[in-house]
Amino acid sequence: MKKWAYPLAVLTLIVFIVLRATYQSQLMNTFDAKMAELFLGNRFIEIFHYIGEPKFVVAVAVVLMVYLAWKEKNYRGMLFVVLTFAAGNVLNQLLKKWEQRPRPEIEDQLTSFSFPSGHSMTGILYLFTLAYILAENSSKGRKILLWLGATILMVLIGLSRIAGARHFATDVLAGWSIGYTWFIICVIWYERRKRLFQSNHK
Repeated sequence: MKKWAYPLAVLTLIVFIVLRATYQSQLMNTFDAKMAELFLGNRFIEIFHYIGEPKFVVAVAVVLMVYLAWKEKNYRGMLFVVLTFAAGNVLNQLLKKWEQRPRPEIEDQLTSFSFPSGHSMTGILYLFTLAYILAENSSKGRKILLWLGATILMVLIGLSRIAGARHFATDVLAGWSIGYTWFIICVIWYERRKRLFQSNHK
């Protein structure tokens, strides 16, 4: 990872804390309303919620684990996937139950809590993990394409939750923020374990 990626995780943690403290304020309510007005009912964007669905994310995790075990023999990478995908999802559920923010009021709304958005948080976690692992031994050009693609899809998954009235914009921002922070925590662990392994096999 680039050096700037690590302090950015501190910034995103601060953003999450600020959002958690202020999402009920008039300013944030106005922001949520404006974002809903901008994206609500956008059928194209709403399609992307499917690639943030738990079943799809689990399928990606399984394929990635098989790839790491069979082709790469990267068992630390497999644990990295568990930490980002599975532990990240557990963290999201704990944060939702802790905050207990109701979802937007629409007919046939989901019954789980709203803050932070699970699709946004797991979206950034699984897409960035995929990009990180596939870019690990890739050319500079391929790395740029992988990270650009992951970022665009992450944004579209988050916006799809606003377009479908399943989340407030502040939920989505909070999901991205805490998701990125957790991703970098996992990257720090993974890279430390990799360095230790390499130093022990010199």
